[in-house]
Amino acid sequence: MLLRGKVALVTGGGRGIGQAIATAFAQQGARVAIASRRQDQLAAAARELEGLGAEALALPMDVTERPQVEAAIAEIARRWGRLDILVNNAGVSGMTPLNGGEGVDRLWHQILATNLTGMYYVTRAALPRMPDHAHARIINISSVLGKFGVAGYAAYCTSKHGVIGFTRALAPELAPRGITVNAICPGWVDTEMARQGMAEVSAALKVPPEEFRRQAMEMVPLRRMVEGAEVAALATYLASEASAAMTGQAINLCGGATTA
Repeated sequence: MLLRGKVALVTGGGRGIGQAIATAFAQQGARVAIASRRQDQLAAAARELEGLGAEALALPMDVTERPQVEAAIAEIARRWGRLDILVNNAGVSGMTPLNGGEGVDRLWHQILATNLTGMYYVTRAALPRMPDHAHARIINISSVLGKFGVAGYAAYCTSKHGVIGFTRALAPELAPRGITVNAICPGWVDTEMARQGMAEVSAALKVPPEEFRRQAMEMVPLRRMVEGAEVAALATYLASEASAAMTGQAINLCGGATTA
C-alpha cells in the first residue's frame, strides 16, 4: 500500500492511461479523484474504483475551462482537505499537416489548449492545495513525441515537447517546497486513442490498419505496444516516497523506440 492515505487527482481518468493510473493508485491505498469531459466514462470508472474498496470522486471537468478546473480542485479540497498527487494526463491528438485545410487551425488550437494550457490551469489551481515537505508529487504525461518529431503531427509534437519543458522548469521552482515534478513519455500504448491514431495514419498512408500496426511495431525493439498497467506502475513509483530523489526527469516507456 505505497500510497495509503494519499489524495490523488488524475485528469483524463475515465479511460486509457488515466484510468489505468487511477486504478493502480486505488489499489495502493490512495483516495482518487478522476476528471474527464466524458461523464459516462467518468461514472463507470468511478464505480470500478469503488469496487476496489477505494474512496473515489468523479469530477466532470474540461481542462481548457479554467472555472471548471478551479471548481473541481475546490471540491477535492472540500472533500479531503488537500491534494498530494497530481497526474496531468488529459490530452488529445490528431494530424495537423501545415498544408491542410481550415480544420487544421481549429485542431492546432484544441491540442495546445488541452495538452499544454489545460495542464497549466490544473497545476496552478492544484498547487495551493498541495502540502509542503510531505512527499507531494506532480506527474505529467508526455510522449516519446516529446523527444522527437513525426511528420503531420506538428501540434501534438509541439504540445508534448512543451510538457517536458514545463516539467523541467517547474521541478526547480517547486523543489524548495519538497514537491517533485516528473514526466512519463510513453510510446505506443494499447489504448483507444492509440488505435484511433493508427487508423488515422494508415488512412493517410493508404495502407490497411493491420499493416501499419505491423510496420509501427517493427520500429520498436521489443516489438510490442506498452500496456496501460505498465505506465501505471511507473506512475505509482513516481507518486511514492521511493522516488523522493527524482525530479525534473522525462522518462521514456516505449519498448526501446527512443533512447533520447
